[in-house]
Amino acid sequence: MSAPPFTPPKVTIVGAGSIGRGWAALCAAHGWPTVVIDQDARLADQAITEIARRATALVSLGRADAALVAHGLRQLQVGRSLLHACGPADWIIESVAEDLALKQRLFDNIGQIARPEALITSSSSGLPITDIAARCREPGRCVVAHPLNPPEIIPLIELVPGKFTAPLPVETLRGWLRALGRIPVTLKREVPGNAVGRIAAAVWRECIDLVLTGVVDVDDIDRAVSLGPGLGWAAAGPHLTYHLGAGEGGVKLFLDQLLQAFEMWWGSLAQWDRLEPEQVRALTALIEKAYGAKTDALGDARDRRLAAMLKALEESRRG
Repeated sequence: MSAPPFTPPKVTIVGAGSIGRGWAALCAAHGWPTVVIDQDARLADQAITEIARRATALVSLGRADAALVAHGLRQLQVGRSLLHACGPADWIIESVAEDLALKQRLFDNIGQIARPEALITSSSSGLPITDIAARCREPGRCVVAHPLNPPEIIPLIELVPGKFTAPLPVETLRGWLRALGRIPVTLKREVPGNAVGRIAAAVWRECIDLVLTGVVDVDDIDRAVSLGPGLGWAAAGPHLTYHLGAGEGGVKLFLDQLLQAFEMWWGSLAQWDRLEPEQVRALTALIEKAYGAKTDALGDARDRRLAAMLKALEESRRG
């Protein structure tokens, strides 16, 4: 007996910033009925053009079907009230600023108007859903679903259940995300910054320190990461990379031979937990000097590289 045809959920995205636009571009590119709403109605109206551009760009990048994108964009709407935007939705995606009080108020309001069956997710990069949904009715249907930027291209999504999250919403979300071509990774417990944010923060702190202490220039450290460990991790991740590093001896031999060296390096890594204002100014100036103001062109080039790498990784897995 064949499985019933997949019916896409009705998606409402609350927050029309960059992450919200990425979610909308992703959903629209798959032909899903999508509504975008923002407390700033002008921002939501302006977002439609950017969402259409980002969804259409997926076609030229080989990441979406042109007919499906056109179908999705015809269904794309701007919500004029939270009630009308969220009331009919199956999946409500919160993508507002990383402000706990703001998210709590929003989840409280959404919880009062959403259908009982609707799932509510936060795009938070590090706040726990247990806190975000603390005032929400039925917190069991609330989950962090954290994408990386740009969400319409990078496939990883962190799913972080809270203390009160029920198992079924997580499994439902995993299915929806897979239907969107995403790769969900579920954390077993909440930690500040989730997993990806903590890894990124640790690596970036060391990169900042190496730049500010004059060891290496901004563009060179970016090349060192992206063409060094970043390239290897894209193919294998850190644990598998080191497991393969010692050949047939595996990670045991690797640790026997190199753990002492790593322990010495760990002891000399940057330990600070905040940047002073003059350091922020210095870092800003160095990054702007390296890359200038051509963020659109730089972003387009990044997206082409991401699409090419994803294609190569997908083809290698099929092979």
